[in-house]
Amino acid sequence: MCGLLGLVTNSPAEANAARADVVAAMRCQRHRGPDEPGGAWSGGEVAFGFNRLSMIDIEHAHQPLLWGPPEAPNRYALVFNGEIYNYLELRAELQERFGARFATDGDGETIVAAFHYLGPDAVARLRGMFAFLIWDQQRRVLFGARDPFGIKPLFFQEGPGGVAFASEKKSLLQLTRAMGIRQQLDRKALQHYLVLQYVPEPETLHQQIRRIESGTSFFVEPGGRVRTKRYFFPEFHARSVSGEAEQERLYDEIAEVLRDSVAKHMRADVTVGSFLSGGIDSTAIAALARDYNPDLVTFTTGFERQGYSEVDVAAESAAAIGVRHVVRTVTPEEMMNALPLIVWYLDDPVADPALVPLWFIAREARKHVKVVLSGEGADELFGGYTIYREPISLAAFEKVPGALRKAMGKVSTKIPEGTRGKDLLRRASLPLEERYYGNARIFRDDQLRSVLRTFDDRIGHRDVTAPWYQVSEDWDPVTRMQHVDLFTWLRGDILVKADKMTMANSLELRVPFLDPEVFKIASRIPIDERITKETTKYALRQAMKRIVPAHVLNRRKLGFPVPIRHWLKAEMYDWARDIIIKSQTDELLDKQAILRMLDDHRDGNVDHSRRIWALLVFMLWHGIFIEGTVRPRIPEPHYPVKL
Repeated sequence: MCGLLGLVTNSPAEANAARADVVAAMRCQRHRGPDEPGGAWSGGEVAFGFNRLSMIDIEHAHQPLLWGPPEAPNRYALVFNGEIYNYLELRAELQERFGARFATDGDGETIVAAFHYLGPDAVARLRGMFAFLIWDQQRRVLFGARDPFGIKPLFFQEGPGGVAFASEKKSLLQLTRAMGIRQQLDRKALQHYLVLQYVPEPETLHQQIRRIESGTSFFVEPGGRVRTKRYFFPEFHARSVSGEAEQERLYDEIAEVLRDSVAKHMRADVTVGSFLSGGIDSTAIAALARDYNPDLVTFTTGFERQGYSEVDVAAESAAAIGVRHVVRTVTPEEMMNALPLIVWYLDDPVADPALVPLWFIAREARKHVKVVLSGEGADELFGGYTIYREPISLAAFEKVPGALRKAMGKVSTKIPEGTRGKDLLRRASLPLEERYYGNARIFRDDQLRSVLRTFDDRIGHRDVTAPWYQVSEDWDPVTRMQHVDLFTWLRGDILVKADKMTMANSLELRVPFLDPEVFKIASRIPIDERITKETTKYALRQAMKRIVPAHVLNRRKLGFPVPIRHWLKAEMYDWARDIIIKSQTDELLDKQAILRMLDDHRDGNVDHSRRIWALLVFMLWHGIFIEGTVRPRIPEPHYPVKL
């Protein structure tokens, strides 16, 4: 787990001259690799920068890494962020088939050797989380890839001086500033953010900087552009299951593949812990991990406000599976003080309040361990979100004639905001492609028009979801929703906050559910084994019966919920008002309309909490990255007390 930067220039002289700028730009992401910060290398038209957070073969697997076959020992240079969990098996195969030689016990050499002997398709053989760059000094071409689900980030920018890649956008901003390139705000991406609560891939809020998408590999030649190819297509192909014997075989397959994934995710030369909430996902991971590390430590966070904490349930689970448990309680004052720094770490705004307690628990966990496991991805793969049951509740409306359904939609617009049933009526009048675009729906168009001065009715969520709905048009509604979430909500919100908040604290987070082998099993689960009228993730729950404590098995999880609805009426009201007033976003936002929203929320007229939070996060982001008026104090990387 590390931070990388790669620059493909137009000439060797330019690459060599850029090394100092690369080293300076890497300091922005020193938290991603405090063990070996600031490593740099240049060769041919390429300059690499690297910060290492060492996990495997700590003494030898340094980067940038040079490797090659015996006839060309330094042909390739690699920078690599992530972990390859099947590297031992793949390494043994390469040795047996091709006589591959390795100088370290790390996983980085396995990536380069696989590319050399198997070609670009080798990326599909990697089980892990990764973003890497390989420079072939013989062919003078750069090859790179990002993991199937988008666990690890990779930003890039094309320009007259070449193509730059980085694990964090901050490094690209600094590097391109040194090269005299001016960045501009992407207003389309801003509108998407205010609807979705995240900036969808491949966009960022800077027009010139994009992201390599999940499951994608690419080539770049000096003087050329990035040529991408999707290598991972996460399609669902449910099989039928009839009878108890077949059901039990399915549950056994799920348990077996998860056990194998957790075992491989435990591979490290440092201590591995686990996050633990009150739900089945993280509890299952922790329980399986306990089998491989009897001294496992688990971590959870919560708030003192009733209904917004799973601390007690998580503690009960920790006792039941026999692990030591650490709790971190977060106050509203701590949240307000930390938010500007957290937004700096994010690179682009994510208006998910849960990322704040995640930052605090990651900071606490780093005092005890260097790696944690977590349960991200289970909901998207196994059908865990309550919203996935909506097609069942709306099934009766499917029989209503189209004209009448349109009339229902018009009626819903006349119902006062906050009235029970208003949103149900509106959603029932819409086809799936119009009503579902992820778990968060912050601003509707009519609401956004009142606050966004640059609102463009040609921009909408269909820009983001249409390609994924198009390839799934023959699937059932629930599966289509899961498929859309894999390319939107999962990689735009869930994995961004997981990566950014843990790496901000120099802590590596691993997600065993998001493994290609786990997906193979999950993609074949019948719809009625995923979603029922009574529950979600039915097959996963059945598979975990002998692993997860009974009190968690069928409990609806809270995750890390944050009581901002209450706090924005009281403890956070003056703080929020101050951010709005001081923000220099008048060209973009109607601040008077936003202040009225805040007052309406305080007075209890309507719950605007999520919309206000999205605006506050953007205003802080704008203050940091555009205005330069918000300057959070960036701490040195946080080191553990004991490993």
